[in-house]
Amino acid sequence: MAEQYNASDRKIYRDSKIKEIDLINRDPKLINEDVVKVDFEDVIAEPDGTHSLDGVWKASYTTFTVSKYWCYRILSAIFGIPVSLLWGFLFACISFCHIWAVMPCIKCCLIENQCLSRMYSICVHTFCDPLFEALGKVFSAIRVALRKEV
Repeated sequence: MAEQYNASDRKIYRDSKIKEIDLINRDPKLINEDVVKVDFEDVIAEPDGTHSLDGVWKASYTTFTVSKYWCYRILSAIFGIPVSLLWGFLFACISFCHIWAVMPCIKCCLIENQCLSRMYSICVHTFCDPLFEALGKVFSAIRVALRKEV
């Protein structure tokens, strides 16, 4: 019975780490919305009065579109997995450094700053508070009277 419970726990744990990949919407967070949407009309345009032959225009459109499509497909097939491996390694290293180096350093600085803050507060209350209280008493006796003379 205990073995079945442990096996089911491991299955649930393993299943919680698997993420479904959407093959239709590959940019759900729209991070490349304006960056790489480049169509033929965005790159090549002929103003009025300067038009090429219709056949040349259609062939250029087809050549641009098909070559862009297949070039991306071939490059992603060749370099997609190695580059994703490099990016995964880089972000793993960044995460590791952030978790094991940056945050402990920040926490250490915060602890030290808290100590320095208390010492600074004691110095201010010891030296500055009496000075400013005395100055306040000196200047509190000053009375200003405004008169309008005509």
